[in-house]
Amino acid sequence: MFIRDKEHTVVNKVRETRIALKITQDDLAEKVQATRQTIIAIEKGNYVPSVLLALRIAAILGRKVEEIFRYEKI
Repeated sequence: MFIRDKEHTVVNKVRETRIALKITQDDLAEKVQATRQTIIAIEKGNYVPSVLLALRIAAILGRKVEEIFRYEKI
């Protein structure tokens, strides 16, 4: 999913990675100290997490933050 401004996009692979690892949204939320609604919003591209939350998500998913979140020029 992604969030855009006029020149850039934040793309994330939270959903794809979470599903591949067979982790539920509830489990991920609990492990990163967030709500399920926050995880849903991130996965849908409606919310860009803080750096701390992005790092927690990447750690739980066993990936580098750059593998989960990318900042791209449109």
